Amino acid sequence: MSMYGRDPWGGPLEINATDSATDDDRSRNLQDFDRAALSRPLDETQQSWLLGPGEQKKKKYVDLGCIIVSRKIFVWTVGSILAAGLLVGFITLIVKTVPRHHHKGPPPDNYTLALHKALMFFNAQRSGKLPKHNNVSWRGNSCLNDGKSQSSSAIKNLVGGYYDAGDAIKFNFPASFAMTMLSWSVIEYSTKYEAAGELAHVKEIIKWGTDYFLKCFNSTADTVDRLASQVGVGDTSKGPNPNDHYCWMRPEDIDYERPVSECSSCSDLASEMAAALASASIVFKDDKAYSQKLVHGARALFDFGRRQRGRYSSGADAEKFYNSSMYWDEFIWGASWLYYATGNSSYLQLATAPGLAKHAGAFWGGPDYGVFSWDSKLPGAQVLLSRLRLFLSPGYPYEEILRTFHNQTSIVMCSYLPLFTSFNRTRGGLIQLNHGRPQPLQYVANAAFLAALFSDYLAAADTPGWYCGPNFYSTDVLRQFAETQIDYILGKNPRKMSYVVGFGNHYPRRVHHRGASIPKNKIKYNCKGGWKLRDSRNPNPNTLVGAMVAGPDKFDGFHDVRTNYNYTEPTLAGNAGLVAALVALSGEKSVGVDKNTIFSAVPPMFPTPPPPPAPWKP
Repeated sequence: MSMYGRDPWGGPLEINATDSATDDDRSRNLQDFDRAALSRPLDETQQSWLLGPGEQKKKKYVDLGCIIVSRKIFVWTVGSILAAGLLVGFITLIVKTVPRHHHKGPPPDNYTLALHKALMFFNAQRSGKLPKHNNVSWRGNSCLNDGKSQSSSAIKNLVGGYYDAGDAIKFNFPASFAMTMLSWSVIEYSTKYEAAGELAHVKEIIKWGTDYFLKCFNSTADTVDRLASQVGVGDTSKGPNPNDHYCWMRPEDIDYERPVSECSSCSDLASEMAAALASASIVFKDDKAYSQKLVHGARALFDFGRRQRGRYSSGADAEKFYNSSMYWDEFIWGASWLYYATGNSSYLQLATAPGLAKHAGAFWGGPDYGVFSWDSKLPGAQVLLSRLRLFLSPGYPYEEILRTFHNQTSIVMCSYLPLFTSFNRTRGGLIQLNHGRPQPLQYVANAAFLAALFSDYLAAADTPGWYCGPNFYSTDVLRQFAETQIDYILGKNPRKMSYVVGFGNHYPRRVHHRGASIPKNKIKYNCKGGWKLRDSRNPNPNTLVGAMVAGPDKFDGFHDVRTNYNYTEPTLAGNAGLVAALVALSGEKSVGVDKNTIFSAVPPMFPTPPPPPAPWKP
């Protein structure tokens, strides 16, 4: 029997099963096969059959286990990887060793530069034990016994807070407004603060104020019956008694008694301080414990103000300096902020009550209509509630009064434009919101903030402008108004004078300010000892960086005289408005406002349908 197999050299191979030839015979027979078949090229396997172990050729393939690749490709691949690694390492070495040339972004604009300085004013106004990083070299701890000598009062510790202006009095009414303004600006423009590197700084400034406010009443109780309104005295009409206006000395050297004024019927102050705490609770919403503490205090204060009606300044020392004209506008202002802080609709119902708006002067008009200040909160409250209508549109039953506030805000914005004659302007272009009376800049800064903010509201709501009568104006017109007014304050005026200390090269050098006008040395000037420094014509030894002074007169005139506070004294409330306006105008216009943060506590709004009409009667 025979079997046939495939001849590896190309021909048939017959194998006899019964063949008993020896190995030598087989070897000899192989030599007799057709040698022509061997002329064809043999593959590697075939060659391995012919060649002995010592004669085997070098393999052309590499077995990698899962695949078999050509040796040449394998060598080239490994070599390329090694070469690439060496090249990358060499480039990395060069990059790390060669000096880098950073491409700087565009320089900060004037508004950002001024913002840095304007915030520093608040560091200089701090009272109490100062933090190590206060960064005002000529200031130190001061008035560490405030409130502690009031044996008849339940309020025992009023250390801290801010001095109001060039004196050492702590007026809580304008200070509360200042903190509300700063919180409002942070809520709307936190991105811009962060871009300027000032977000942590401004939040620290706000907290220094709110920590002090929480000391001014029993903030842990649900019910409040009294509130500290002022620390220190400014009235000098009762004779030469040492007080904060009679004496001219550094706050660090004060040794006279500083009485505390309290009130039990002060709706305006209680509502304004409630607004300050409520707005700050939104700023610090990520710190839940502190935010809730602020909200609790705001609720208690607002209830106190609603329950025990009266003006805080009536018959008080503050009446001569920060007299409050009414408390109805503070009710709307405080209720608006409490609504945003809590989402409780009862506050919105109060803020939009038509009777309250009527009492607050929403329908009066008059020469001061639309002038936003520490005394008049209605214009700010109307802008704040217009925001609610633009972004959430709550509908019935709030729509009617919200539409009225929105329309009135539009009218106020029209009054800021040069085309309208509601307010005069100086030849240099400064709007006269206080009709030529002294200290105009605080009102100008507030108006610039409201204009820039309302412009950003409209832009965020995809509204290109607003109507003044039959004429339509772009939001750019509002922003331009804000820019021209702030530019005037920063030096674009007939005197080429920057009214912000430390900004530019030409600014007031004799600011009406006790701490800035007395050198910090080993000499302690007593109550009257500082008078000679007050009356000196020399520049202040200390620069009160960022202070916006009271400003020029209605003829663009300005006297850099320390004794004339109508020109050279800065205030806490005035600087807060300036900071708010500066951050609104700073950076890229496209950044705009934060649409959502202020609504963090507001629940989803589902408008209540209006009641059905009365049944028809024949």
